[in-house]
Amino acid sequence: MDTAAVVGTGLIGTSIALALTARGVTTHLIDHDPDRVRIAAARGAGIPGPPSEPVDVAVIAVPPSHTAQALADHQKAGLARVYTDVASVKALPHAECLALGCDTTTLIGGHPLAGRERSGPLAARADLFQDHHWVLTPTPETRESALNRALELVSLCGAVPVLLDPPDHDRAVALVSHLPHLMAALTAARLQDGEEYAVRLAGRGMGHATRVASGDAGLWADILAANAAALTPLLTELSADLATAADALSRLSAAEREPDATADALADLTALLRRGAEGRARIAPSYGGTAAHPHTVLSVALGDHGRPLARLLDDVDEAQLHLEGLDLEGATVPGPRSPSAPSGSVRLKVAPDVARPLTEALRNRGWAVR
Repeated sequence: MDTAAVVGTGLIGTSIALALTARGVTTHLIDHDPDRVRIAAARGAGIPGPPSEPVDVAVIAVPPSHTAQALADHQKAGLARVYTDVASVKALPHAECLALGCDTTTLIGGHPLAGRERSGPLAARADLFQDHHWVLTPTPETRESALNRALELVSLCGAVPVLLDPPDHDRAVALVSHLPHLMAALTAARLQDGEEYAVRLAGRGMGHATRVASGDAGLWADILAANAAALTPLLTELSADLATAADALSRLSAAEREPDATADALADLTALLRRGAEGRARIAPSYGGTAAHPHTVLSVALGDHGRPLARLLDDVDEAQLHLEGLDLEGATVPGPRSPSAPSGSVRLKVAPDVARPLTEALRNRGWAVR
């Protein structure tokens, strides 16, 4: 791949452009907002304006409701030889492309599963997609050359390709992305009516649970609307669970409670929480890791002076990255018979997508990390 064009210079589009430009691909930036193009270009993402001849690939990085029309317009103008998009919904935009008469043989749907709570070109990062999944949704009419070009794009951005049918993709992201975003927004909305002293007590847990709620409301309304068919059944199921929880808590808050009624209500509430823990366990690696949930091990040399273990854990905490486990094997830990500071090395167990940023953060703080 020598040339590319990115249509839409928001967070995702500009991040793709930054990644491609860093790998030596001549990248052109197109957006209806000239200020966003100027900002993206000033950050080194590429060349403002369309190319003089067709590029190898064009990335349509606009909201789902505008994807099909943007593709039709740029195909008509001959922008590229291959096209892909990054909309987080796949089935509806593809159907709209067919309705508009787009050439779907040169089109392959795409969705990089990466983002930030901030939006716009200023929030873009060249490493945004590093080690993240990037779904591609080829259809029967997709040419093999188009798929290969999209796979090259994913590789240049450092992401991991996953191939799915459009409907399967939409059901998957409804469960793991769209529903959590909506729940985060609804939870955060409760803070609007909270007492000031209560809001001031909000800590890291509330921050993590509502982090994505600060995303672009207009964009997310567009995304949720485009995936309504897959999202609605999940909301129906969630509503039933919420009703069960509300009923159980109502019974527990009654002024006079019968022992049997209290036990039943606690059992209902416990069952809901247990199901949550079991669901979470499917995505959270265990301490030792499993074939389904592997972890990456970082070996960090402690040295033999000061309080290196305490300082190491402080530095991990300051990096705001989560450890899955800590193995002290190979380290000498201070105790009653060994009052000196720990020496040797420790093994930090982290999720695969945490390994690179944590390694960089620790090396920047002077640690030797393998």
